[in-house]
Amino acid sequence: QVQLVESGGGLVQAGGSLRLSCAASGRTFTSYGIYWFRQAPGKEREFVASINWSGMSTSYADSVKGRFTISRDNAKNTVYLQMNSLKPEDTAVYYCNCNNYWGQGTQVTVAS
Repeated sequence: QVQLVESGGGLVQAGGSLRLSCAASGRTFTSYGIYWFRQAPGKEREFVASINWSGMSTSYADSVKGRFTISRDNAKNTVYLQMNSLKPEDTAVYYCNCNNYWGQGTQVTVAS
């Protein structure tokens, strides 16, 4: 079993940056890819970024490519999402996912 706790969300002006963290417990964390999703009010949850177990392979949604960077530190059981050049449309609750386990989410609000 994996337990995930997201943090780092908040209120930021358009053009600003935030770094989200997803801290995991469970010794199998390093065996799995990690996914970031987000859900805006009234919208479906959507894929944002993913990283494989080693950190050597990443993938991004077109909407965040070039602005967001996913990384992981397996020694700390933590995955990060660096978000730069934030836009109001990035406003959402951000969730991490590992092996079909979800965290509770962290709110990101981007003011215009």
